Amino acid sequence: MAIFREIPPTAGLPIHGPDLLSLFRPGSLEEDFRRYLGVPCARVTCSGTAAFYFILETLKGLSDKKTVILPSFVCPLVPLAVLRAGLKVALCDTLPDRFDLDPAYLQQVCAGQDILAVVAVHLGGIPVDMEPLVRAARSCGAFVVEDCAQALGAAHRGRKAGTHGDFSFFSLCRGKGLTMYEGGVAVAVQARHARALELTIDRLARVDPRAETLRVLELLGYWAFYRPLLFWFVFKLPQDHWIRRGDRVRAFGEMFAADFPTHRVSWLRQAVVHASFGRLEESIARQREKAAAYFRELARVPGLRCVTELPGDMAVYPYVTAMFDSPAARDKAWERLEGLGRGVSIIYVHALPDYDYLRAAIPAEPCARGRHLAAATLTFSTSGFLTAADRAIILKELQR
Repeated sequence: MAIFREIPPTAGLPIHGPDLLSLFRPGSLEEDFRRYLGVPCARVTCSGTAAFYFILETLKGLSDKKTVILPSFVCPLVPLAVLRAGLKVALCDTLPDRFDLDPAYLQQVCAGQDILAVVAVHLGGIPVDMEPLVRAARSCGAFVVEDCAQALGAAHRGRKAGTHGDFSFFSLCRGKGLTMYEGGVAVAVQARHARALELTIDRLARVDPRAETLRVLELLGYWAFYRPLLFWFVFKLPQDHWIRRGDRVRAFGEMFAADFPTHRVSWLRQAVVHASFGRLEESIARQREKAAAYFRELARVPGLRCVTELPGDMAVYPYVTAMFDSPAARDKAWERLEGLGRGVSIIYVHALPDYDYLRAAIPAEPCARGRHLAAATLTFSTSGFLTAADRAIILKELQR
C-alpha cells in the first residue's frame, strides 16, 4: 500500500497561489461561461446539484408534468434533486458498455408517463449521442436537461456539451476540473427560458454567511492538500476507514441527503475560478493525452475495454473508464490496484435502484446494464500528477 502518496482519482485543476490573489481581475465567472458556451444565461450556484434543482423548479413553472427520466447509472445526488423538487423519477437503462440512454428503452418510458424532462448525462466527460434522446423527448413534449458535471469543455458534433438541450448544469466541485471546492453553474440554452431561470435562482438561493465562510476555508484546504503527498490524508485515509467497516457507499463519498445547500456563492470564490478559467483548455488537452496513452496501454490487457468518445466527438476524460468482462475480474483487479496510490477508483458503487437510502423513491427496475456498469468498471485518473511510470505500474498489475 502506498503511504502518504495518493494521486487524485479525477483530473481536478489545482489552484495556484496567484488564483487566490486575483480577486479584482476584470470580468466575471458567469461571463466566462456565457461566452465559452455561447448561451444567454449562466448562473453560478453553490453546487451542481443545486443548479439542477433550480432548473427543475424552473421547469415546474413551464409545465404541469411531474416525471423526470434519469439513466440507471448516475450520481445519487441527481435523483435527490428531483425528489426535493417534488417530482417523480423514472429510470431508463443504458446501452451495453456505454453511458448513453438506450433509445428503444427511452421511447417506451416516454410513451407511458407524463414526462417533464429527460436528463442526458455526459459521464466521464464523454458526450452521449444527443439526437435520439432529443427526438424521444420532443415526441412527448418533454424538456432536455444535460448533466455536464464532468464534461465542461466536451463537444458533441461540433457543439459544446451543455448546448444541445433546453437547460444544462455543470459542477465546480473539487476534482471536477475548474473548482471552487463546491459549486456549480445552471445554464438556460435558449433565450426564452433565461428569465425564468434567473427568477427561480433569485427566489430560492439565499445568502448564508456561515455556510459560505466554511466553503472559503475548504477552498483554502483544497489549495493546500490537493497534491499527492497530502491528498492521502484527506481522501485515502477516510476511504480506507469505511472500506474496513464494509461501507463502500460512504467510502466512495456517495452518502447524500435531500437537504443539500442552495445558498449563494461569494464573489471571492467566483473570482478564484474566474482567475483559473484560462487554464481550462490546456488542462483538457493534457487529460486527452493521458487518456490516449491509457487506451493504447490497456488495449494490451485481455478481458477489458475502455469507454470512449463517439467518432467526431471530443471527450474531456477527467478519468478513463475500463469495463472488465466480468464483475469478478473487476473485483480482482481492484484488490491489486486500490492500494497503489495511482488514482484507480470506482465511479459509482451501485446503479440507482441499489442504494438503500434511495429505495423508497426509485422505481425497482431491472436496469441490468446499469448494474453491470457499476459492477464491472474501474476508472483510471488522468490527473496532472499522474506520470508514465505510474501508468506502467498499473499496467503491470493488470497484466498479472
